[in-house]
Amino acid sequence: MDSSHANKVFAEQIGVKFPLLSDFQRTVSKQYGIFNEQHGFANRTTFVVDKEGVIRHIEKNAAAIDPSGAHAVCSLLEHRKAGGSKQ
Repeated sequence: MDSSHANKVFAEQIGVKFPLLSDFQRTVSKQYGIFNEQHGFANRTTFVVDKEGVIRHIEKNAAAIDPSGAHAVCSLLEHRKAGGSKQ
């Protein structure tokens, strides 16, 4: 739900080169079932989505704060792609 600018700064801080979704209008967080209507924000969640649009990994709550798990999944997906494995 952060702005595109905030996501860009965050991506630079953690050293990722892939795009981060800015759901400023709360559309996607509602569709994914993570929007907390009572408090008006999304529950902390990280989704790793591959180039085909398939969700490959989900981290929720405290685990989603540390990007290392999602980064590891992205690295694994990239390694599989480079090796030709289709999983």
